[in-house]
Amino acid sequence: MPSDAVLYQAAALCLTYPDDDFRARLALLREAAPQLREFVDHATVTAPRELAEHYVQVFGPEHRHSLYLSRWRGTPPVRFQDAYRAAGLELTGEELPDFLPAVLELAARTGDTGLLTEHRDGLERLRSRLTGAGTPYASVLDAVCATLPPTRAGAGG
Repeated sequence: MPSDAVLYQAAALCLTYPDDDFRARLALLREAAPQLREFVDHATVTAPRELAEHYVQVFGPEHRHSLYLSRWRGTPPVRFQDAYRAAGLELTGEELPDFLPAVLELAARTGDTGLLTEHRDGLERLRSRLTGAGTPYASVLDAVCATLPPTRAGAGG
């Protein structure tokens, strides 16, 4: 299990709809992943309805902050499905396999950050847009991106 497994699992929770289950885990998230403290502190003091409305405002389908990685790079969903199958995992629920929280959970469970690294450019663009929008969700992407190797363009030759 990678050293960043707890962070990836915690980030996955932070990037899902903030329901009662999420709120019940805030104290645990704060302790388990100090890199996410800024977001967790915000979520702790924000009224549940306000936090839920903000999530929809930021990540709703009509906004430019998609949590679906194929939207950023055009990777076919089958690529994601193959990664889950190769790890012996199956997606349950209604989300598509390229949903960032699902990909983060895959990385947390398997230690394979290949899909995250492959989509690093898209994650950086999402992080930049969230930062520009002034949303606390940007700090979650900051923490995730900090664990990944630099993009090829930023790597030395």
